[in-house]
Amino acid sequence: MRDYFIAWWNLENLFDEEDAEALGRRSDKVSRAIGGSITGWTPQLRDRKINQLASVIAGMNAGAGPDLLGVCEVENRFVVDRLVDQMNATLHGPRNYAVVHADTDDDRGIDVAFIYDADLFQVPNPREESVFFHVVMRRNATREIVQVTFTTAAGRTLVVFGNHWPSRSGGQYESAGYRAIAGETLAYFHERVIEVLGADTAVMVMGDFNDEPFNASLVLHGLSARQAAKVTNARTKPLLWNLMWPPGGTPDGSFYFDNEPNILDQFLVNKNMVDLLGPLHVRPETALIHKSAPMTHTGDYPKPIPFGGMGKTVNQNGYSDHFPITVTITEAD
Repeated sequence: MRDYFIAWWNLENLFDEEDAEALGRRSDKVSRAIGGSITGWTPQLRDRKINQLASVIAGMNAGAGPDLLGVCEVENRFVVDRLVDQMNATLHGPRNYAVVHADTDDDRGIDVAFIYDADLFQVPNPREESVFFHVVMRRNATREIVQVTFTTAAGRTLVVFGNHWPSRSGGQYESAGYRAIAGETLAYFHERVIEVLGADTAVMVMGDFNDEPFNASLVLHGLSARQAAKVTNARTKPLLWNLMWPPGGTPDGSFYFDNEPNILDQFLVNKNMVDLLGPLHVRPETALIHKSAPMTHTGDYPKPIPFGGMGKTVNQNGYSDHFPITVTITEAD
């Protein structure tokens, strides 16, 4: 039996340096979109932020780091690779980390990526049949949903979806339709996975959904549920069990807006990962918001300490405006 430590983190505008366009690492389109907000974002600030993020990630899993990490708000493959290098330099032991990066058409150039230990998970070849970037249609380009078919160390299939749904900018309700489209896209491709790979395929979903577990985008459009029994008993469309739907009144969140906690970052699994006797199953009690002391404000509102940048005040002792989330899945012998 083997446990896999899984994490997700919105890294809060992990952009390359201000001169990245001249180095061939930023398109003209993205440069125009971000404008002067990148001014003053030096290589030193970029690397300081990466060091701060890596210190948290490397501390996960009792200092061994995650086996599989999903991230969003990264500008390009270059910053992801630098993050991996710093993670390796900070970890207590060696890792064989590899990367799947989706270079999306998002207006601001922020992407979704997976960092995984290639000794534990493999992306089968041909890669074109294992990695998919699903476009979420809206008037302005947004992040795609990243689907990766992994093979575990024991040879089992695990399909993982990485999500960064359209933001609430312009108003939560005014922008809700975009997230509804993202939910429909996720539900459609979840169903396609089951049709193509088989009814017993394990599916895991993670991301920053910019909505909470009870919002319509996740429940009605993404076809997720609070009850495991509802997921396992579904007979028509495959459902997802949302592991981050808390008991009523829990004063906690992965993101804070106006000092109000929001659980925007979530893990979901399909019915094949619910059964604790199944070959690849989630341990729901391990689904947690990772709030290590250095990255958390003290006082009445224990929210994350942002690093800032991109037009916001920089705090070089900060990290991200989101907390990471973590969960453990178990593979039977």
